[in-house]
Amino acid sequence: MKTHISIACKRVFFYSILLLTVLSGCKDESDVEPEPEPPVITPAGTRTELIKDSIFLYAKQVYLWNESLPSYQEFNPRRYNTFPDEISNYHKELYDITQYKINPATGRPYEYISPTADYPKYSYITDNTSDNPPRTTQAPLISEVTLEGVGTDFGIALSAVGTTSSYQVYIRYVNQGSPADKAFLARGDLLTEINGRTLGGNFSSDQNYINNAFDQSSIRLAGRKPNGSTFIRTLTKMTYTSSPVFKDTVVERSGKKVGYIAFARFSNPSNATEPLNRSFARFASRGITDLVVDLRYNGGGYVSTAEHMSNLIAPSSVNGNVMFTEYFNETMRSGQATILRNQPLLNASGNPQYSNGKLVTYFDIDYSVAENTYRFQKKGNLNGINNVVFIITGNTASASELVINVLKPYMNVKLVGSTSYGKPVGFFPITIDRYDVYYSMFESRNSRGEGGYYEGFAPDSQAADDVTRDFGDPQEASFATALNYILTGSLVASAPPVKLLGKSVSVASVPIKPLGTDNSFKGMIELPRRLKLK
Repeated sequence: MKTHISIACKRVFFYSILLLTVLSGCKDESDVEPEPEPPVITPAGTRTELIKDSIFLYAKQVYLWNESLPSYQEFNPRRYNTFPDEISNYHKELYDITQYKINPATGRPYEYISPTADYPKYSYITDNTSDNPPRTTQAPLISEVTLEGVGTDFGIALSAVGTTSSYQVYIRYVNQGSPADKAFLARGDLLTEINGRTLGGNFSSDQNYINNAFDQSSIRLAGRKPNGSTFIRTLTKMTYTSSPVFKDTVVERSGKKVGYIAFARFSNPSNATEPLNRSFARFASRGITDLVVDLRYNGGGYVSTAEHMSNLIAPSSVNGNVMFTEYFNETMRSGQATILRNQPLLNASGNPQYSNGKLVTYFDIDYSVAENTYRFQKKGNLNGINNVVFIITGNTASASELVINVLKPYMNVKLVGSTSYGKPVGFFPITIDRYDVYYSMFESRNSRGEGGYYEGFAPDSQAADDVTRDFGDPQEASFATALNYILTGSLVASAPPVKLLGKSVSVASVPIKPLGTDNSFKGMIELPRRLKLK
């Protein structure tokens, strides 16, 4: 975490020095488009006005759907002055930029979420000086781990099972290495009290109470384990490092060995590679024949980590075949995004790089289709997998969906759960003063040219997210359905009943709602070092 903050501080200092150069450079170069427009001459302005100019002018050249944007004069970025804090004005400007391009399949903008949402589905802005999370919601946070694998919370997320007036509260997941993990709490544990308050009678009231309780530095939980034993735990927030592997296990049934891995996030390679390698080495040593990959809460992360997982799963016979291609807009592919000359390509330490005495910038990158096509390079010793079943939900996004999409042309892939988020686009950061702007910049497609899953992947079999049971439990509704397909070839949902409020009921018939809001990252980030120079 200290390294991350140190790099961020270097970047802010470096870009603050370059601010006037960056913004004045925007004035003369935004006219370089596949269909040239008249030069944009922006008037002198304050620092915040110039930042607003830059947010728009960068979009005119690097945004995936830049062809849909109006002229600078028509858009008038300096009109965004509604909010007293400037970051909110920047958010509103970015939101409006993302609402121009209409998806013909839906008749709504590609980055549309809902009638009440005032933020884009994909693009966002962060403030490097405060290390703020992406503005995907205004609700309080319950659990969050960064893409560096660092958490600063209790490490626990909750769900309510039942009606709004009569329900039980279960632990949805626990982050590895967190205070909750160290207190031996796990998914499937039932919570009966928080800070002495009994839960389960009023969803709205309990939601507010839990949000307030989780905002504090410590919390007292009481509840019951699946085996009937009771517990009382007091948790204190701390900074911790978390593995992205929730759990892995092997289930042996009917002569088949089924590997199972629940994966939380595609964190950076230094956090994710070794845990993934260990899990798949265990699968190989056990000789698994089939695989279930549980991505139900995985909002994505780094493309390189998704690529690594894909190389661990795929057979060696696909080595050298196309895995996926990243398609940038025509302005970038044709080398006309000249505004990127104002974006130094920093190294892993956050410092500028030079080649033959010349500062290397993002303009020096080759954004052509050929140079942004990635191929399989088998990792690990796992081979001969017959079936791969992915467990998905509306929280399964971006880099998670990428893994699913790239394996479809080469393996028997099935999906269980509910429809995924729908994010086939990715980005790298554009730094404007102290802010990083993540515009939707490229669309990924597999070897068959398949992409465009903006409405998400529909499951082959609907299955409930059974929070009453732990990850990897063969009786958990989604895993049971995946196992049923592997063992019988049937995609019919299969799960035993659960005991709720003293009654035995089907988990599929019971509403399950998250308590609090998980503000985990949803996205697909390319590491600058993977981009190829011209």
